[in-house]
Amino acid sequence: MDKFVDLILPTVKKNLILTHNEDDDLIRGFILAALDYAMTYQKLERVWRTIPPSTLQAVVILASHWYESRDGSTGGFFADTAPAAVNVNNTVQRLLEINKERWHW
Repeated sequence: MDKFVDLILPTVKKNLILTHNEDDDLIRGFILAALDYAMTYQKLERVWRTIPPSTLQAVVILASHWYESRDGSTGGFFADTAPAAVNVNNTVQRLLEINKERWHW
């Protein structure tokens, strides 16, 4: 799973409009947690060969959200309200549902 973290890191940073490297380790932790969440939600084995696009998008959104709202009280930089966090969660859940059945054989 660690190889995916380094592959996803540039995408998450681009999504965050983040150009410095000071928080890379922090973001890697969020990506790792988001991957674990996605795999657990989709009931997938801990070894992936590829990540379906909708699952990848869910991971990027979730890792970005966790970075932007590190204190847990808001929906992040662009939507600093608690209801925005609910919208993020709903979007991630919908994206993960797409492949939940497809990849669960």
